[in-house]
Amino acid sequence: MATSQAEQWQRWFEENGPRLLLFARGWSVSKDCAEDLVQETMLRLWHYQAERGGSPPDLPLAFSTIRFCGLNQKRTDSRRRKREEAIIYLNDFEDVWLDPTLEDDEEATLLRDAVQRLTPKLRDVITMKIWGGLTFQEIATALTIPANTCASRYRYALTQLAQELQRLKEDRHEIA
Repeated sequence: MATSQAEQWQRWFEENGPRLLLFARGWSVSKDCAEDLVQETMLRLWHYQAERGGSPPDLPLAFSTIRFCGLNQKRTDSRRRKREEAIIYLNDFEDVWLDPTLEDDEEATLLRDAVQRLTPKLRDVITMKIWGGLTFQEIATALTIPANTCASRYRYALTQLAQELQRLKEDRHEIA
């Protein structure tokens, strides 16, 4: 029995939704904004894919669309801040990324904070590679950069994270 397009999309989103939300967090100031970004992305993808047979999109296209929508949202926010200089946006990254059991885990919190301190270019690649499960070629397609650049950014991000976590670990041991 053939599955309907709606069922295909639902299965696709159930499988990839957490990855997309995690990536959207890098482009958003809060979990709620990230959810809105994923919703906007899904709507754009739905219309885009409708012209191409209606099947769910490839994951790199979804990541690329989130990035595009995120950039667009950042431009909009920047313009709004210039008009309304009194508004202050606070980052709220206290929620859990993919695993709710790690909410109170200190090391998970340290890692999450360290990833958020990476530059957006490094954070995008590391998020898409580790939590998104994409290959360097798929990341390259989504970010419209060479695959070797993706690999280089990935290695550089891992080095920065390792150094940051080592420093934090040493600081903890000095205190204890």
